[in-house]
Amino acid sequence: MKMKKSALIIFFLIVVITIISQVNMHSQTKIKVGDKVPDFSLKDQFGNDFQITDHIGKTAMVIYFYPKDDTPGCTKEACTFRDSYTEFSDINVIVIGISSDSVKSHKNFAEKYNLPFTLLADTKKEVRKLFGVPSNLLGLVPGRVTYVVDKQGYIIYIYNSMTNAEGHIEEALKALK
Repeated sequence: MKMKKSALIIFFLIVVITIISQVNMHSQTKIKVGDKVPDFSLKDQFGNDFQITDHIGKTAMVIYFYPKDDTPGCTKEACTFRDSYTEFSDINVIVIGISSDSVKSHKNFAEKYNLPFTLLADTKKEVRKLFGVPSNLLGLVPGRVTYVVDKQGYIIYIYNSMTNAEGHIEEALKALK
């Protein structure tokens, strides 16, 4: 009897968490291909202000949201962007990684793995919400989504995969070529 009651409580909690995460996901504005990139400003890994509008009209961008610095999947993704960095810079594209980690965490992450691109600290998760990046695993883990933005500031491609970290780089390069 106790086993059935415990299973029922666990099932009920899973249902409630799922509903809450779905409501939160749907309450966010979700950026689509063809939309203008939202205006935002965040601190980079050096503590400098990064304003997205400073880059519109000058260069295309790959903006990737990732869950957390120095975790296996995120490190693999960042290092693959690092290893492909010249392919992006050769076609005048800047790479920007965004997570809710602090400026200090980003600085340590970038130094540890020699990351040559900008990491932005979205500590309040406001930019993640602005883009409508969904959470995964019942809303507990921030999502992994890459946005390819053309020189004029329009979203031309979106890739969403939590498990294929390296796919973000491959897909972004395909979209840009």
